[in-house]
Amino acid sequence: MAENTVRVGIAGLGFGSNFVEIFRTHPRSEIRAICDTDQQLLDNIQKKYHVPYAYNRFSDLVADRQIDAVLIMSPVTKHYEMVKASLSAGKHTACAVPMAETKEECLDLVNQRRNSGKAYMMFETAVYTRTCLHVKNLRDTGQLGKIQFLRGSHQQNMSMPGWPSYWYGYPPMLYATHALSPLLALARKPVAEVVCYGSGTIREEYAKIYGSPFAIESALMKLDDSDLACEVTRSLFDTIRQYRESFDVYADKLSFEWEQIAGEGPVLFSGLEEACRIEIPDYAHVLPEEIRIFTGGQVNDESHASSVQGGGHGGSYPHMVHEFISAILEERPSEIDADVAANWTMAGICAHESALQGGVTVELPKTRL
Repeated sequence: MAENTVRVGIAGLGFGSNFVEIFRTHPRSEIRAICDTDQQLLDNIQKKYHVPYAYNRFSDLVADRQIDAVLIMSPVTKHYEMVKASLSAGKHTACAVPMAETKEECLDLVNQRRNSGKAYMMFETAVYTRTCLHVKNLRDTGQLGKIQFLRGSHQQNMSMPGWPSYWYGYPPMLYATHALSPLLALARKPVAEVVCYGSGTIREEYAKIYGSPFAIESALMKLDDSDLACEVTRSLFDTIRQYRESFDVYADKLSFEWEQIAGEGPVLFSGLEEACRIEIPDYAHVLPEEIRIFTGGQVNDESHASSVQGGGHGGSYPHMVHEFISAILEERPSEIDADVAANWTMAGICAHESALQGGVTVELPKTRL
């Protein structure tokens, strides 16, 4: 690293284009290169942001010796192999969710991260939204009191055309991190075991792709070394609901519930019967001044409701960038290091496994959390 500046390469410019300007503006990082198979997109982003190098092949990106860190924003099916290649090439590595698609892949990446000695971070937007940051503050200042139960949901209608082909028929819980991660971040405990049931059915042509018929999967997860359990629900097809990535927290002083309809505001409960809608403050003030503007909704990709919701996944993008850069420069694990990412990802994988077996209890493999 040159003069305590992290030189970054970004792979996958569909979603990844949202992060180019943030890394370029952060006072401790710079954009060295970008990578995408779409030549026109690659050319446009390189010209727009004056990026020095552009690659069509990921292998060329990770081979660039002047790159310190790589952000991977590729399709879900490529996460495991690309993260492994990046860590093996000696790069600090961040990647979109989920970490991987199987328990074995997750555990392998935990070992790869340990062996590499490099920083790893799963870029989970739900943990860095202004809403999650606000509820974390209520927890840290003692206003919530003792947390008693948590509930999360991620409901999305992906039945319309235009998604990458691998999404159609995708089992809901195989990608549960948006619904689950705020719960675990607030509880500060990993999942130990899970029971999950599938409900309803999706159209036959979708169900046969992954051998999963369920329209909705809903799980109860027992947290390790804790008296807490949490509930997680996910749906992707043939279920009507306004897009929502939500969490609820029930504690003995205050309780928090996500808004029912987008825009109406979440609810804070206090006392015996008191309740009021609250306005969530922005948390740009915790960031370096140069990148505070990016919590306000500067979104390149407006094709998906998740990007637009709350202004770029709830203003989370610069918070993730800052945490990744800080972890590298401070030579510490990121807040969503490989052990944490593996547990959060495997919880959903094990939940789907439970649903396919009619709701049996499935224990999660251990990582060194």
